[in-house]
Amino acid sequence: MPVRQLPEQVVNRIAAGEVVERPASVVKELVENAIDAGASRVDIFTDGGGRRRIAITDDGAGMTAADLALAVERHATSKLDDEDLLQIRTLGFRGEALPSIGSVARLSITTRHKSEPHAWALSVDGGVKSKVMPAALNQGTRVEVSDLFHATPARLKFLKTDRTEAEAIREVVRRLAMARPDIAFTLAGEERAPVTWAAALPGAPGQLTRLGDILGADFRSHAIVVRSERDGVVVEGFAAAPALTRANALGQYLFVNGRPVRDKLILGAVRAAYADYLPRDRHPVVALFVTLDSREVDANVHPAKTEVRFRNAGLVRALIVHALKEGLAREGRRTAANEGGATITAFRPAVVAPARPGNWDWRNSPSFPAGPMAALAGAAANAFAEAGQRAFDVGAPTADVRLHEQPAPVDLLDRPLGAARTQIHDTYIVSQTRDGLVIVDQHAAHERIVYERLKASLAAHGVQRQILLIPDIVELDEATVEQLLSRAEELASFGLAIESFGPGAIAVRETPSLLGKIDAAALLRDLAEHMEEWGEALPLERRLMHVAATMACHGSVRAGRRLKPEEMNALLREMEDTPNSGQCNHGRPTYVELKLSDIEKLFGRR
Repeated sequence: MPVRQLPEQVVNRIAAGEVVERPASVVKELVENAIDAGASRVDIFTDGGGRRRIAITDDGAGMTAADLALAVERHATSKLDDEDLLQIRTLGFRGEALPSIGSVARLSITTRHKSEPHAWALSVDGGVKSKVMPAALNQGTRVEVSDLFHATPARLKFLKTDRTEAEAIREVVRRLAMARPDIAFTLAGEERAPVTWAAALPGAPGQLTRLGDILGADFRSHAIVVRSERDGVVVEGFAAAPALTRANALGQYLFVNGRPVRDKLILGAVRAAYADYLPRDRHPVVALFVTLDSREVDANVHPAKTEVRFRNAGLVRALIVHALKEGLAREGRRTAANEGGATITAFRPAVVAPARPGNWDWRNSPSFPAGPMAALAGAAANAFAEAGQRAFDVGAPTADVRLHEQPAPVDLLDRPLGAARTQIHDTYIVSQTRDGLVIVDQHAAHERIVYERLKASLAAHGVQRQILLIPDIVELDEATVEQLLSRAEELASFGLAIESFGPGAIAVRETPSLLGKIDAAALLRDLAEHMEEWGEALPLERRLMHVAATMACHGSVRAGRRLKPEEMNALLREMEDTPNSGQCNHGRPTYVELKLSDIEKLFGRR
């Protein structure tokens, strides 16, 4: 078959296969056009999951009649001042969206520029363009797309249900709305009730308001401000406290120069930053905004512009990890369980307590004192010693640190975790603060303390190594061997000494002592896989940290051990001085706190 030039209509449909994957792709391209046009409000309406109709209206700059006629031609755009693709400052730049959409659907555009006496309209049906006609519209642009893929019906077979497609559209608009809190968005359609995100104030407060509106009030209340900057690259945004997690990584959002992108970079960086805080099967919620020179990032690597390539990906990743770790360390004792609201919910009974009978005898209450109290005298003391109350004797408390016997120094009450008052069930320490009480899980708290000590020891003295009497010879493919040997010095810093042993083989001469007896082949294969994904030897460090966490778990104070008052206070003081003490290294909270106002709410005093 001879080589021939394809007709323009076929070329547009091929381009549409890259740009217009589903209705959500159409919404993304058109909303990005509205944002690039300087809109302060964007309204999106869909019907049939976007298959039957998509209508997007904005109050942006609009187009003149000449610009409108040219806008539906291939590779026609107003967003490139010159031919330098490394100076892209807009969301769109390819000039393919409108002609691609018009080649597979019915496209109608009505627009008005401030220099025009009235609006202009143009339609494209299956690639066939109409003339530019006068129309009625206030300043801005309205784009309508109907009967998507009617010109390529085979594509309809690959679309999912209307509800699924509508949810994909919602996710696209959510991401764009998070990227631009200064723009108001309205999303409506037959599949959903209208949702409006009002324009927020500039700066971090407005950004958090928009993120809270989209990600939920829980994110707003748990958000930690993060920021890091170096060499002209700024990473800022908000990360949820470790207690707010999800079962997948879909709650992690990355924006580069205002562009929502999906990148494996953020997954690895967030995983590394939260490694000491979360269980392996839980994922944090973060929204990070990366700002850098447009020449340092290539946005022209994906037809749908959903991916970017950084010139210095290692720097961006390091800044993300540093920003998250610094923010988490700053809010180290903050967990969801620390908050009074969550604790009140746990305490509050699920059903209304039955009314007390009229002949209620308060002396039959389980709360009635079991024996005499030295602080009371006279008839009242004798009344408390009635023989009928002996049935309620449940034994002596596990740690008797009552206020009248062990008055706490005033300064302890002013400490964040207060003064220890008692230990219950040989597991939980109850302490009193100036304005409430704290309940501490002694095992989880001490586990975090021991773990942080182990980490500090590793950082100060390095990883202890063990020399193998007979080196392990591991056979791998040559590419994997080269990749591992190129990181030999870095691996040696973590206690793993390797060297070449001929083509396709590595000799392991030293291993980290903390790991004990290991399967060297499995370890090296695991390292090679992760090096290919992240480009550094973090998995080995994580494996060491996992071993350190296991040692901390077995070396810490166990549940069921009775503590003396001074031991309990010493544990509280160590918690206050230990970073990240709000949760153990498995992600569980180490303590919960009830403010006095929260306790008053429980008893109906507020």
